[in-house]
Amino acid sequence: MREGPGPWPHGVRPLVGRAPSCPSRAAQAPLMTEEREEDADEEGWLQLRPVEPLPSQCCGSGCSPCVFDLYHRELARWEAARASKDRSLLSGEESQSCPSKLSPETFLAFRISAVDRLTEDTYCVRFALPRNCQFSLRPGQHLILRGKVDGLEIQRAYTPISPANAEGYFEVLIKYGELLMLASGTGLAPMVPILQSITDNAEDETFVTLVGCFKTFEGIYLKTFLQEQARFWNVRTFFVLSQENSLEKLPWSYREKTCFGRLAQGLIEELVGSCRRKPFALVCGSAEFTKDMARCLLCAGLAKDSYYLF
Repeated sequence: MREGPGPWPHGVRPLVGRAPSCPSRAAQAPLMTEEREEDADEEGWLQLRPVEPLPSQCCGSGCSPCVFDLYHRELARWEAARASKDRSLLSGEESQSCPSKLSPETFLAFRISAVDRLTEDTYCVRFALPRNCQFSLRPGQHLILRGKVDGLEIQRAYTPISPANAEGYFEVLIKYGELLMLASGTGLAPMVPILQSITDNAEDETFVTLVGCFKTFEGIYLKTFLQEQARFWNVRTFFVLSQENSLEKLPWSYREKTCFGRLAQGLIEELVGSCRRKPFALVCGSAEFTKDMARCLLCAGLAKDSYYLF
């Protein structure tokens, strides 16, 4: 069929084309995929955003940096990584090769090698150190442990209870309930940071009974600190002096909580019996002292897994 003449001038034909139509399903697919990828990427970044600590997670002891300082630093790192779309900048947690790399500004990853349930609400958690390294802190220092429990990120301060010369591991006591501290002479040292970590945390209701054994009143270590701690509602302090024999020579504030001689079975049973619940005992002193205390605690009704000997 030949095209017939129309009303158009010679050599002119109408511009014929198809009207615009909606994109096909195939054309829409890449766009939808890109949107989904962007949504998933955004959700991924939000999941990586640092969680702001609760006020109760600050121990209140003036740590530098505080858990809130760490949060703001991690938040700044997250914001920078998100802006540059580089997740490698978030590598704030890293495996450590030696404890000497511990930093108050960076969390390091440690592997839990053992968890021992000591009492109904007390656990001893052992963390492995690489290559039999040693882990030590100065008196008064503590660790901030961070982890997730039931999907909620939490941070808590703990003081290691393992010996300073322990090789290849360190241990912390995850405690609740009641503690009985028995210390002889310089054995008071490891009790101090544990006690302070409890009284520094207003939400820690652990009840503590501390018994310090010394030769004379003048030989009692850290009198001012112990008096301050005894003002807390959940702390009791007692003293046993082996070379004193007169209450009249002691200040009034010490007379009702001091006895003479040696810490023996009768007093241990009285102390355990005066606790509101069966306590978990911490013992530190000479080898002879720790051996005697272990025997007395067993006789007082505590099981072998209800006390820890430093």
